[in-house]
Amino acid sequence: MIYDYVIVGAGIAGLNAARLIPKNKKVLILCKMSTWNSNTFWAQGGIASAIDEQDIPAHIKDTLEAGANYNNLEAVKLLSKESIPTIKELISAGMNFDKNSDGTLAYTKEAAHSRNRILHASGDATGREIHIFLLEHCPHEILTQAVVCDLLIQDDICYGVQYFTSEHEQKVVFAHNTIIASGGVGSLYRYHTNSTANAGEIHGIIAEKNIALKDMEMTQFHPTVLKGTSFARKPLLSEALRGEGAFVVDENGKRFLFDYHEDGELAPRDIVSRAIFDYNKKTGLGVFLNFDNFEKKAFKKRFPNIYENIKDLGYELPFENVPISPAFHYCMGGIEVGLDTKVKGFKNLYAIGEVACNGVHGANRLASNSLLEGLVFSRIAVLKSLEEDFKISKDEYQKNIKIYTRNKLIDKDIKDDLRRIMWEQAGIVRSKKELKEALEKIEGYLKLDVGRLLYLRLLTARIILKASLKREKSLGAHYIKED
Repeated sequence: MIYDYVIVGAGIAGLNAARLIPKNKKVLILCKMSTWNSNTFWAQGGIASAIDEQDIPAHIKDTLEAGANYNNLEAVKLLSKESIPTIKELISAGMNFDKNSDGTLAYTKEAAHSRNRILHASGDATGREIHIFLLEHCPHEILTQAVVCDLLIQDDICYGVQYFTSEHEQKVVFAHNTIIASGGVGSLYRYHTNSTANAGEIHGIIAEKNIALKDMEMTQFHPTVLKGTSFARKPLLSEALRGEGAFVVDENGKRFLFDYHEDGELAPRDIVSRAIFDYNKKTGLGVFLNFDNFEKKAFKKRFPNIYENIKDLGYELPFENVPISPAFHYCMGGIEVGLDTKVKGFKNLYAIGEVACNGVHGANRLASNSLLEGLVFSRIAVLKSLEEDFKISKDEYQKNIKIYTRNKLIDKDIKDDLRRIMWEQAGIVRSKKELKEALEKIEGYLKLDVGRLLYLRLLTARIILKASLKREKSLGAHYIKED
């Protein structure tokens, strides 16, 4: 059987694409873990959107400034222009965002935005609510625990996907169109805010096949995650907290961020992350998020999930400071695509969401533009693919399916070391010396007989390190110091 579409990934981009593909099309969604294990589900703050036509130039300006003006201007214009009809369509389809007492949409503000333009749902559970909505409105088949290990490619055609269904079993699915929406690379790092599903294996497949990856050195670190928990995925303290009055202090109560940038807590993420990192390194003082500007009842109503989650970890908000540090959050780079979301050089292969790079985020993503990107460009991918109506004939494509070994005994220790290397040597502040040392280590691991998934992760790490070394000057989230 040939599917009309195979979609790799079940976050906001993949699920929205599935929602918009007509019910009469045969669609298979490959989900790496369970359906809730995605970055979308964990997204707290909200979704950015131009308020109206008059706000589009300001939204564009904010996006460009946050991105160090390295953005693809046409992509930014498209994102902002399409934000209004995209949100309207989502609401008309039944998605509920939080409203003011008069029934109007309740927009809030986040760092580096010039005005309140962030929509939220259930207070601080925007991603979760959108995710649930999209799952409820998905008319197509979702296969969970399907771990993609290869793309079937001949010339400029992707005709199918190979995936693990268990430790030892592999299957192949053929499709007229393939949409990659697999997310980012967070699990390559020791500390991150991402779903554990986001480990960069798809980027590794892309690298293996010499398909263009762009701006992979542009990795964003979120400045405020809860410090001190034992697990790699750190609890995120949403940008919206600082947007609505929380502020950063050292253990003596000093608001030191204004020493680094005139906007203090509301400076772009890359600046705030580096400031916290630098200040802690220079002074040895702990860094905390302070909530003195909040009243308890209002805080619990606006941020119910953060309140409960942090309470479970032993903190009573908004009455006490919580220790924070930056952690890996988002990859601005990815598979190089055009504004039509097609992968460069392909007829029927699309990439959307965090896994893709059309240049919309530049060198540093503006807060809450990621959920918007997933919605806007998934819609474009569906419209483009329906318009072209590309068809493959399975008989035309022959491939001897390679049998991969998913994991090997040596993998665990190498995975742990990989995460350490990427955090310590390809993190918030980089040096050429450390990047070269890291690359040598990764090259050594690639010569070993490792499992397929680890091999793909190592390929992705190598790409990030090489891109970081190639960009010799600091730009946005890529900060390189003198050795």
